[in-house]
Amino acid sequence: MKAYKAIPFEDVMSALPAKRRKAIEAKGRALLEKIDRRATLADMRKSRKISQAKLADVLGVKQMQVSRLERRKDPRLSTLRRSIEALGGQLTLIATFPDQEPMVLVTGVVAKDRAIRSV
Repeated sequence: MKAYKAIPFEDVMSALPAKRRKAIEAKGRALLEKIDRRATLADMRKSRKISQAKLADVLGVKQMQVSRLERRKDPRLSTLRRSIEALGGQLTLIATFPDQEPMVLVTGVVAKDRAIRSV
């Protein structure tokens, strides 16, 4: 089996025409902006157009518990995962270190059968 040597990213980019490089850089910035968005659990629920009552029903809890969860400063990871899956998403954790690239830790698989459908 033939071994292939990795080509540095900078070499690939510098070999591209300027117009193509700018397009790739713009797409990269757009993707980073999406990743950098910050939202509370309540923001996520509202963006999905789902009420606290509907989320509570799917989670098998009372609406007041969803309200409390959304206000908690330090909710349990398993509770966050279940809530986000009920909204139709998947919870992904990103660990950052000063001496290396960020690492993504996926905590679970989307429970599609339990997810609320957006309006």
